Amino acid sequence: MVLKGAEIALVRFPQVRFLLFGDELRINPLLEKLPRVRAASTVMHAEDVITGDAKPAAALRAGRRSSMRLAIDAVAEGKADCIVSAGNTGALMVMAKMVLKTMPGIERPAIAQFLPTMRGETVLLDLGANVECDAENLVQFALMGDAFARAVLGLVKPTIGLLNVGSEEMKGNDAVREAALRLKEGIPGITYHGFVEGNDIAAGTVDVIVTDGFSGNIALKAMEGVVKLFSNFTRSAFKSSLLAQIGYLFARPALNKMRDQLDPRRYNGAMLLGLNGIVVKSHGGSDAVGFANAIGVAVDLQVNGFLDQIREELAVLRGPLAPPQTATV
Repeated sequence: MVLKGAEIALVRFPQVRFLLFGDELRINPLLEKLPRVRAASTVMHAEDVITGDAKPAAALRAGRRSSMRLAIDAVAEGKADCIVSAGNTGALMVMAKMVLKTMPGIERPAIAQFLPTMRGETVLLDLGANVECDAENLVQFALMGDAFARAVLGLVKPTIGLLNVGSEEMKGNDAVREAALRLKEGIPGITYHGFVEGNDIAAGTVDVIVTDGFSGNIALKAMEGVVKLFSNFTRSAFKSSLLAQIGYLFARPALNKMRDQLDPRRYNGAMLLGLNGIVVKSHGGSDAVGFANAIGVAVDLQVNGFLDQIREELAVLRGPLAPPQTATV
C-alpha cells in the first residue's frame, strides 16, 4: 500500500524523492515491480518495527532503531523534509514530540484534518493524539487550528468552535467551559463562535472545530462509518428493481461526483500540529490512493512553507497570552 501510494504520488509530484525506512529484504523485491518508485527512492534499512498495539511509552523506550524512529530522526537531522506514516498513532506522536520538540507556547501536538462539509471544508482537531485535555490544551488547539486554517485554507478570519454536548453555556465538562470562557474573553486575531454540536461538523457551521482527542477520533470514525452506510444503502436501492437500475444509468454521473466528494481517501492525511517538523499521519486502513493523498498533504505543506507560516501566526496570536516578564534586580 505504501509503495503503490508512492507510485501514484509521483504522477502529481515527479520531483519528490523518498527515503523508505524498513526491512530492505522485504522492500527491495516489491520495488522491483515498481521501477519508477525504485528510481526515486533510497531504502534505509531498519529491522525493528513499532506494532499497532504497542504502548507509546514502551515504543519510545525500545524503538530507537525502529523504522518509525529513524524516519523521525531523518526529519530532525534535515535529511528529509517530512514524514508520512500509517503506523501506530500514539507512538508516532510521542516519538515525534520527543525528537522534533513542540513550538514555543505549545505543550502538546494535536492531530488536525480537513473534513468535507456543506459549506466546503472544516478543520477538526484533535483527532486522537490527546485523549485527555485541560482548558489550556484546548486553547492551544484553537490557536493552532486558527493558524492552520489561515496558512493552508487561506482564510482571513476563520471561525472557531468548541465541540460540546450542547450549545448552552452551562453544558460540558470543566475543561470545555473554562476554555470557552478564555476564548470568549477575547484573544486578538481569534474569531470565537461558541459551542458547536456533532451535527455542526457536517453543516460547516465553523471553520475550525476544537475538541479533545477522545471525542475527535470518535466523531471522525462515526462520519466515515456514515459515509460507508450511505454508500451501501444507495447501491442496494439502485439494485432493488429493473426501474431502479435504469434510473441509475441516468443518475450515475451525479452519483460518481458525490462519491468522489465523500471519499475518505480524498481527505486522508492528518498533520500533527505544533511540532518543529512536518509529520503526517495516514489512516492505518487506507489503500494506495489514500496513502498517495497523505503524501500529497506533506508535500503541499512543505512546498508552501507551512512551518514558517504557522510559527508566525502562533507568535502573533500567542503574544497576548504570554505571561508578563518579571524584572530581576
